[in-house]
Amino acid sequence: MAQRRGGPTVLRIVLGTQLRRLREGRGVTREAAGDAIRGSHAKISRMELGRVAQKQRDVADLLTLYGVVDAEEREGYLELARRAGTPGWWQQYSDVMPSWLETVLGLEEAASVIRSYQVQFVPGLLQTPEYATAVTSLGEARGVTRDITRKVELRLQRQQLIDRPGAPKLWFVVDESALRRPMGDAEVMRNQIRHLIEMSARPNVTLQVAPFDTGASTAVGGPVTILRFDEPDLPDIVYLEQLTSALYLDKRADVENYLLVMDRVSAAAETAESSVRFLERLLSAL
Repeated sequence: MAQRRGGPTVLRIVLGTQLRRLREGRGVTREAAGDAIRGSHAKISRMELGRVAQKQRDVADLLTLYGVVDAEEREGYLELARRAGTPGWWQQYSDVMPSWLETVLGLEEAASVIRSYQVQFVPGLLQTPEYATAVTSLGEARGVTRDITRKVELRLQRQQLIDRPGAPKLWFVVDESALRRPMGDAEVMRNQIRHLIEMSARPNVTLQVAPFDTGASTAVGGPVTILRFDEPDLPDIVYLEQLTSALYLDKRADVENYLLVMDRVSAAAETAESSVRFLERLLSAL
């Protein structure tokens, strides 16, 4: 257990999954488990879903309730709880980061594959600093320069996962409207398109353009990200970002539906090779 890899978000989910399996294996209800830690069944549910950090004292009490008495086995769970409670690198940006964003940052850290369809903007993981500044300024109603700068820094640090050892496979489908929507001046857009062409050459990046006449893209309705993990205790997760919140779907039926739609969009979009040519034509026209 203590050798599990991943950031604190992922470790919380893994630990929660293991605790749920122990509880169900012993036939213990959430209500009884909540009583054992001086809490409620809702708290147990949040712990098992990894929505909150699991306190070591609570984990120890649950292990006792579930009949886990072997010292070495207990220490494995407790060590996982300690590691899951450490702050992620993104906590330094907590002053400008919405709470719902923390989960996807943690999931990206552990993902083996990240698939995304974007209709409004260039994917955040592929944005240049200038383009990111223009996009962030749109969402910063107060227009506070420091907040905008901090949010752009967060986005750029988030991009570092592309170059790390064991980086995830990134597969993006970008709607033509996102590429033609001006963000900043013409030079900002030219540099952004050049950056997309350069990123397309990376072995772990696949970029497809969905032209206006790609009818399949309308089935998605909005931006969608699907994350897949090597960790067996983590199911595929669909991330749907909204203006002031986000949804995380992990039920098998929901995930399979979005995977099917994503496959259709990818099949209807330009191939990776023809997408580069599309971007080159777009660049020459800017």
